[in-house]
Amino acid sequence: MNSFLCPGPMPRREFMRVGTLALGGMTLSDLLAHRAAAGSQSSDTSVILFWMWGGPSQLETYDMKPNAPSEYRGPFNPIQSKVGGMDVVEHFPLQARIADKISVIRSLHHTMSAHNDGSIEVLTGKTPDKPDPTSQARSQHPDFGMVASRVRGPRPDGLPQYFGVHRSPFMTKPAYLGLSHQAFHSGDPSKKKYAPKNLTLAAGVDGKRLDDRRSLVSQFDRFRRDLDLSGSMQGVDDFRMAAFDMLTSAGIARAFDLGREPDTVRDRYGRHRWGQNCLLARRLAESGAAVINVDATAPSDESENFSWDDHAGPFHLVRANLERFPQYDQAITALIEDIHQRGLSQKILVVACGEFGRTPRLTHRKTFPGKKGGPWLGRDHWPNAFSALIAGGGLRMGQVVGQTNSRAEHPLNDPVTPQDLLATIYRHLGIDPELGLEDHSGRPIPILYSGRPIPQLL
Repeated sequence: MNSFLCPGPMPRREFMRVGTLALGGMTLSDLLAHRAAAGSQSSDTSVILFWMWGGPSQLETYDMKPNAPSEYRGPFNPIQSKVGGMDVVEHFPLQARIADKISVIRSLHHTMSAHNDGSIEVLTGKTPDKPDPTSQARSQHPDFGMVASRVRGPRPDGLPQYFGVHRSPFMTKPAYLGLSHQAFHSGDPSKKKYAPKNLTLAAGVDGKRLDDRRSLVSQFDRFRRDLDLSGSMQGVDDFRMAAFDMLTSAGIARAFDLGREPDTVRDRYGRHRWGQNCLLARRLAESGAAVINVDATAPSDESENFSWDDHAGPFHLVRANLERFPQYDQAITALIEDIHQRGLSQKILVVACGEFGRTPRLTHRKTFPGKKGGPWLGRDHWPNAFSALIAGGGLRMGQVVGQTNSRAEHPLNDPVTPQDLLATIYRHLGIDPELGLEDHSGRPIPILYSGRPIPQLL
């Protein structure tokens, strides 16, 4: 795809949470009220998605082609991993060492070549009806985290089922499931004095004042109920009280308290954003959340590489990945090793991928408007073949699933669709992908129209 048709990431406010859990707007008690009508399904499994929005290159990560012509093979070299046939880029030495604890899918593919369309395909399993080359699209169907929130239902301890750490994909919407199934945004746990703003009391509000507010809200609810002739306000007090209880839940507060982790553990993950995101994701999964989407768009607020969208300008394929790769390798390896050491490799499934891959042929540009530092090297959008890392979940590890041709242009065997990947995820979560969820008209919409769990991983 031409880079000038790719507007890149949305403005910062587009990444901010669409609905808040604070006591205003879509209130926490409203959220709990919506979820109480959702039903529940008991399960103790979790999925952590390391979401590499922008589209990481398969040829620079897990599907390198060192024997391809120079205009295809790329600037980096492969290294052998612990598993034969699973070579990875030289900048993933830690993953190479634990290759027996991961599997790599090399044959993912679909047809959506714009960022948001591709993201919607991968995260919801629904192909957009009208592809939008400007990457402004928003989903008409919920993503798999929202589906898990709906099907699993509310937890007794009030912990949300779906988290965005530190934020969640902006192009997916809960649609007919309702706002209560949006991801809870954790904020950036790598920041000093980190605390999730929606689970802490406002400055100057102590426990007594919270009790006073609890009483005042109850009085307002009783007043509103007196005016409500239909009786639809019945039970609001219960949801209000549950909202206040969640704000003061010691268990939820503990899940977010990274200070409970030894310094050696925090250092092992890396004190950078992606490392602490992964550590918080493990804690939330261990506490029982169903889905945790780890945002891996930019390594930091200061980084020029604000996504994995490595066109030849404004990014440079080499410089951008030399910043990303060490942090990614450290964070994802620490997460995988940690879940094994803590006996969580059956409970927690880890997936790392983006919305598509990159063009097999390299692109070059001498200059780029408004940017210094050329010439530029990059690759454009390529949904025909891309890769994903899988770990944990009780699945078979130490495997390479699928193979692409000599230039990583398309799968040669064992092709895998986003729907197959999602079917594998839903299987781990104990969710039947054929289950129908009613839309606004009452029509049941299957969670997935197609796809089956990836047999090589079972």
